[in-house]
Amino acid sequence: MDNKLFSEYKLGDLTLKNRIIMAPMTRGRAANPELMATDLMATYYQQRASAGLIITEGTWVSPDAIGYINVPGIYSDKQTEAWKHVVDAVHNAGGKIFLQISHVGAVSHPDHLKGKLPLGPSAINPNEQTYTPDGFKDTLVPREMTVEDIKGIIEDFRTASLNAKKAGFDGVEIHGAHVYLFPEFLSSETNKRTDSYGGSAENRSRFVIELLEAVTSVWGKGRVGLKISPATSSGTLKPNADTEPTFRYLAEALNQFDLAYLHVLGSVESVADTPAAAFQDVASYFRPLYKGTLMIGGGLDSEKREALLHSGNADLIAFGLPFIANPDLVERYRTGTALSLPNTDLLYSGGPEGYIDYETMMKN
Repeated sequence: MDNKLFSEYKLGDLTLKNRIIMAPMTRGRAANPELMATDLMATYYQQRASAGLIITEGTWVSPDAIGYINVPGIYSDKQTEAWKHVVDAVHNAGGKIFLQISHVGAVSHPDHLKGKLPLGPSAINPNEQTYTPDGFKDTLVPREMTVEDIKGIIEDFRTASLNAKKAGFDGVEIHGAHVYLFPEFLSSETNKRTDSYGGSAENRSRFVIELLEAVTSVWGKGRVGLKISPATSSGTLKPNADTEPTFRYLAEALNQFDLAYLHVLGSVESVADTPAAAFQDVASYFRPLYKGTLMIGGGLDSEKREALLHSGNADLIAFGLPFIANPDLVERYRTGTALSLPNTDLLYSGGPEGYIDYETMMKN
């Protein structure tokens, strides 16, 4: 069987040199008051430019979107200018890079928001933890968003998309995964609204659809991706009887957009005996529903990756943790070279150690 991982792929009007995608991963290196991207981050991403596409760490679209310390933003002129250096470094190394844009919604804390309560679709505590300057703290009951708040956040994403374009990114990925703002709207566990943004699958998906309309209006065809994780179960946000119908509706609704891709994160643990059982094999589930490029991530072994590509159930494969300790991951996969393991104590440590000091196989 030919190894399709290393074949080129046409992503809209972009040509990816392989189908190995560097997944977005928070690394906590924007350790400055302005939450600007740094030279350290430029080096980190440039080292990994052999990926067919890099998707950056989640990046805040506004000060109200913040949920963790030392994570960069894209809402100010200074932040936009700082990201240019990262983009230039990746492009100069022959890579392509999308910016992941993010809002944590209720998974924040007043410590991040100058004393204000975070916003959520409903006044329901997500029962998560957020990392503040004083360490981990439990989330609180958020303030339920007004329709004006919703429109404001959509505008924040539109402005962030404009800034990403100014910074030279090749596109953006909207962070609709895990337990943050988008899943909070999609889940009937955390969205109890009785207006046009709650109740039915269509209404709970409305925020996502309207936001996609705003972001694609900036970028046009083939430059906007969406990441989802339909099997996520954490805190208050757990799959229920509404989960599968909601993601079925959303997947089919996405076909109205000419997106770059739909990025689906599968569950590493079995969900066969849960309300998320339909998502045990996310590629087989979403392939018949979504007609565009499908990117699959979530701890796939080499045999599964190739089978997905050859069957057509996936077009691109996203890799997270392996890219941390293996900046030359593409070449290691190509040659069958053993992978290095990351120092997990340094994942969010803030400095160059455990970030840009992993050796390539040429130096091993």
